[in-house]
Amino acid sequence: MTEKRGFVREIELPQIHDPRGDLTFVEGGNHLPFDIARVYYLYNVPVDAERGGHAHKELEQVVFALSGSFRIKVDDGNEQRDYWLRDPRKGLLISRMIWREMDSFSQGAVCMVLASQRYDEADYYRVYDEFLKSLGHG
Repeated sequence: MTEKRGFVREIELPQIHDPRGDLTFVEGGNHLPFDIARVYYLYNVPVDAERGGHAHKELEQVVFALSGSFRIKVDDGNEQRDYWLRDPRKGLLISRMIWREMDSFSQGAVCMVLASQRYDEADYYRVYDEFLKSLGHG
């Protein structure tokens, strides 16, 4: 995925081991290239459900599987790639102008997203062909 239009990068957060359990933390502007403006999470997702199916014009986000696992498919208009998220310390940083789709949720999966902006419907491309057209394809 090229950084010219958009990019995807795996990130790993710190982990503090303790006999009572592990602790992981995240700091906006330190572990992430943006300050966190919004946090949301998905849970009780049926195993055959698909989520995402959009791109953002400006928003950046990091996606984590806090529990269980799921697949996230990303597409920059030229290249598609699949990532499997299953480790709560490892997230997927998705920049602006990257189409994303999520599926193959395990039973009990919990997906947490840290976003660079508050919700704004005008920031979304929800139709794939419109996303491609904005990139100069078609």
